[in-house]
Amino acid sequence: MAIDVAEASFQAEVIERSRSVPVVVDFWAEWCGPCRTLTPVLEAAEAARAGKVVLAKVDVDANQGLAVRYGVQGIPAVKVFRDGAVVGELVGAVPGAQVEALFDGLVPSRADELLAAGDELSLREAAELEPRRADIAVALARARLERDAADEALAAVEPHEGDFAAAGIVARIRLAKRGIGVAAFEALDRGERDVALDALLAELDGAADDAREQIRRAVIGLLADLDPGDPVAREYRRRLATAL
Repeated sequence: MAIDVAEASFQAEVIERSRSVPVVVDFWAEWCGPCRTLTPVLEAAEAARAGKVVLAKVDVDANQGLAVRYGVQGIPAVKVFRDGAVVGELVGAVPGAQVEALFDGLVPSRADELLAAGDELSLREAAELEPRRADIAVALARARLERDAADEALAAVEPHEGDFAAAGIVARIRLAKRGIGVAAFEALDRGERDVALDALLAELDGAADDAREQIRRAVIGLLADLDPGDPVAREYRRRLATAL
């Protein structure tokens, strides 16, 4: 159910509340016919998300200062607040599908919730729900590697080799099956990323061409977890380019 908000309550009900949950503000007026059409659509979208989004209504005739502050030049107008700021909007009597898309973007999908849970069972369900998502496949493969299920991990990421992290895991498994880089991957499993990278770069010396390509992919896959501007990532990319 939408809450009615006025200038006196806007700070608490919208700005502060939006720091913990997205708040969708419906700027409307009693005389506005399209508003009477849009508001029930907004209310249904909010109800369907069971408290994960809050809907607030602002009567622009009674709260002209708010309308001016947020640049409302015509109604209906919808503004989305998150962390105290406007992060999205709709203008006019938009179709219901557009309203649903707006609300969907504010609420984590079931697959996102499962990915955040992080356990292998949840990740497997997430991969079934969204099989095209490489980030889920990578998380699932890593969970399987933790229990030494290399073939199952490979099955999770092989369809996603266009993703650097996924390709890196594929390369890791294929190298390990050939007895290459085993010490590096053991270090990685202990959380010693830099040791693992150093060991992989050392493996390049004298390796066959196909192995060198797999080592390159493994290194790039590890660096994919770092910000491109990270000095560690820059240094290892430089060293990799030199070694190749």
